[in-house]
Amino acid sequence: MKILVIGSGGREHAIAWKLSLSNKVQTVYVAPGNGGTARDKNIVNIPITDVVKLRQWAQEEQIMLTVVGPEAPLAQGVVNEFRAHGLRIFGPSREAAQLESSKAFSKAFMTRHSIPTASFETFTDIGAAHDYVNKTGAPIVVKADGLAAGKGVVVAMSLEEAHQAIDFMLGDAPSGVQHNGQARVVIEEFLQGEEASFIVVCDGLQNVALATCQDHKRLNDNDKGPNTGGMGAYSPAPVVTAQIHAKTMREIIMPTLKGMAADGVPYSGFLYAGLMITKEGAIKCLEFNCRLGDPETQPIMMRLKTDLVDVLMSATQSQVDRDTQGVVVPSQGLPARPSPRSVISSPHVWPALDRVDLDWDRRPALGVVMAAKGYPQSPEKGAVISGLPQDTQDVMVFHAGTSEHEGVLTTSGGRVLCVTALGGTLKLAQQLAYKALDSIVFEGAQYRKDIGFRALQGAKLD
Repeated sequence: MKILVIGSGGREHAIAWKLSLSNKVQTVYVAPGNGGTARDKNIVNIPITDVVKLRQWAQEEQIMLTVVGPEAPLAQGVVNEFRAHGLRIFGPSREAAQLESSKAFSKAFMTRHSIPTASFETFTDIGAAHDYVNKTGAPIVVKADGLAAGKGVVVAMSLEEAHQAIDFMLGDAPSGVQHNGQARVVIEEFLQGEEASFIVVCDGLQNVALATCQDHKRLNDNDKGPNTGGMGAYSPAPVVTAQIHAKTMREIIMPTLKGMAADGVPYSGFLYAGLMITKEGAIKCLEFNCRLGDPETQPIMMRLKTDLVDVLMSATQSQVDRDTQGVVVPSQGLPARPSPRSVISSPHVWPALDRVDLDWDRRPALGVVMAAKGYPQSPEKGAVISGLPQDTQDVMVFHAGTSEHEGVLTTSGGRVLCVTALGGTLKLAQQLAYKALDSIVFEGAQYRKDIGFRALQGAKLD
């Protein structure tokens, strides 16, 4: 079969790499891809980003399965577009993706369905937001209501930081992050504890959990400096014990899926719940993402032994069944299919998602992000990258912000590479990743030297 992955980051490189290992796959295409996917002989880059043109191309090429990586195409309705034309695609509809694309929608949803989360208020008026912060005090969290590429959250440890964040997010364009043409912020209580990433594969009815993971959001060692999209990650996350895992499924994941279905917007795709776990064992949901995390995907894909094609085909089977039978979900606005022939069929029989068992490498995996000079505020582009080590079964360099032209690899984004390794212990995985990273050179490269430190210190909760 031919498979399409939409996106250009490290997450998409890791997904495409994992899919390309399947013996069921002829070609994996990535749209638009990056310098790393361009160099992989099993992956082909497609320079298309327009949703309609991409759908047309997928129809012409008889793409069996499309996997959406980043949040922006989901918010643009790429799933709606593909499904409306009988194409099999894994990801939530535009309506369901509001769990991520609108912080206000997400917080209201959690409140309505009794999903534990931080207390909050939503503001469009800049003066009212400043008054609320003055009344509440710091530390406090300010979130842009809209997609901000992982940088729309400010954990303000002082009133000054909070007021600066409000000015930025509610200020005049282009400073303010826009959602539906209006700048809006969610201001919520500051929670203390240990963060973890909890990701499940959903088909609208059933779900299966991926390996647990933790990432490092702060730019500098010891969790100092500004928030970023993520400077590294490791899997599994020791803080997610069997008890925490069961509690998360019971209190957050299942109520979310049931709530979305009850609201007329059944959820299919990757569902990422950002957890805050207190030392007493309480759990609150910080946020939802409607896709795999980045850089969490890289260590998770390194550990996954099950064929990812099988997982995602099972996860989309119920969607295909509904579409070919002409079943319509009114709130999604998806038309009935004229006939079963409108969906590209597969000769394989795929079990229901609740019958899928995931097999994991018992070894931990750890990934270290190398970022461009000036990241996250003003990343510089165009630096030549050299010294990339040879990829092996246990060490992979996943590309994010890279471009290749005439054989020369250069930086083209904030987060450039994620050097990821499997090791017999987390410490060994850490050592292998940093050893591979040592040979890589580009001007202004910055990275943390302590990825995994919390787990190696015993995941202390404070």
